[in-house]
Amino acid sequence: MYSYTICFIKQGNKILLLNRESPEWMGIWNGVGGKLEEGETPLECVLREINEETAIEMKPENVWHKGNITWTNPRHSYFDGMYVFIAELPEAYEYFTPLKTNEGILDWKELSWILHPKNVGLANLKYFLHEILNDETKYEHRFLYDGDDVVDFSRIPLVEPVFTK
Repeated sequence: MYSYTICFIKQGNKILLLNRESPEWMGIWNGVGGKLEEGETPLECVLREINEETAIEMKPENVWHKGNITWTNPRHSYFDGMYVFIAELPEAYEYFTPLKTNEGILDWKELSWILHPKNVGLANLKYFLHEILNDETKYEHRFLYDGDDVVDFSRIPLVEPVFTK
């Protein structure tokens, strides 16, 4: 079992991203999510985190598990990962941004902005977001780090879902 969840909330061609204030990912745009609590399923965690970080009460039927992201850093002998989800908000749902929260700043970003090859203000979304949004296959997206630098990335299809809703 991995320690974290992350969710990319879509509305049309936009995704709600969070620019975190915490030092670990300070100043970097990423999805919403966080650490699983004891006894919590990944779906329960991501629904709680969505609510805590955005105040959106997402219905479970509007959230889909899309695979996992794992990372390792042999220099520091660690391995961990997160469950990746996509959520969909109807076009009629009004959520006004930018919005300052305790976690950072939430803002809708157009997919063209997020996926632009020169965009350096994001977490490692360029490696996996396109597949998560467009591919029916669930993948494990594997990162190998040396310090903060990605030195290798691979993607393998998941043979079976890690869990079901």
